[in-house]
Amino acid sequence: MVKPESLHIASADPVNPADALSPSAHESAIPSPPPALYLIPVGMSDAPLGDVLPEGNLNIVRGIRHFIVENVRNARRFLKRCDPAIDISALSFHELNRHTDTSQVNTFLEPLRHGEPVGLMSDAGCPAVADPGAIAVAAAQREGFRVKPLVGPSSILMALMASGFNGQGFAFHGYLPIDEGERAATLRRLEAESRRHDMTQIFIETPYRNDRMLRFLADTLSPQTMLCVACDITAPQSESIRSMPAARWRALLDRKAPDFDKRPAIFLIYAGSGESVHQSKEKHPHSPRKGDGRRRR
Repeated sequence: MVKPESLHIASADPVNPADALSPSAHESAIPSPPPALYLIPVGMSDAPLGDVLPEGNLNIVRGIRHFIVENVRNARRFLKRCDPAIDISALSFHELNRHTDTSQVNTFLEPLRHGEPVGLMSDAGCPAVADPGAIAVAAAQREGFRVKPLVGPSSILMALMASGFNGQGFAFHGYLPIDEGERAATLRRLEAESRRHDMTQIFIETPYRNDRMLRFLADTLSPQTMLCVACDITAPQSESIRSMPAARWRALLDRKAPDFDKRPAIFLIYAGSGESVHQSKEKHPHSPRKGDGRRRR
């Protein structure tokens, strides 16, 4: 655990004011939002925050003084990108990551017990999804505190959106086992379930092992199973999202070494027939409700 008083830092990393969500100056008195645990999405790339986060998030972030974060340095850098005028020295932070004593997480919610809002952030994307922040959310739910998720980028959903795979039946599995034998057995099971249930399987890997994971997938999956690699999502220049059969990935990798290491990536496989994708509109027609002239969307 990191004690809040040890993190009242007077200076922060230089930030270009043009990167903030709003060019307006920081007001002298920012009203606090209603007490709740606010789940604050963080940008996933060097894209301007105004391109990936709504302006309303900034108004909420400005009024919060207590944060639960995965990494303090990354959190204060993000806050300064949101608004360079935010006074980092006036904020308190608790780190929640794999090194945190989870028995202390309840103490991180103390401001909520006094009617003050708390912000929860991961290092990138949406907190509490494949993220230790879920522990804080569970604690808040147990005590009956309001939990307010804010709109922002999710690499899992954005990768699924762009894959062309089944978006009605899917599952996210986090990391595959590290042991090679266990990993192969798990992948074959996921592939079989995808084929049997016509569903998309989604997982991630530690970035420095992305190239090895891609090679493993291409060599292990059935040739016709579809494989999508979504890398650097939202990055203006380097974003890459590509879906191909495993056999085509294998042929491509035989000609050219992959270049996904040290870049955030999502892996998706789909061994289904594709019928659920193409027939979804037939199964769930967008017909108006009785007595409602508007079409459902």
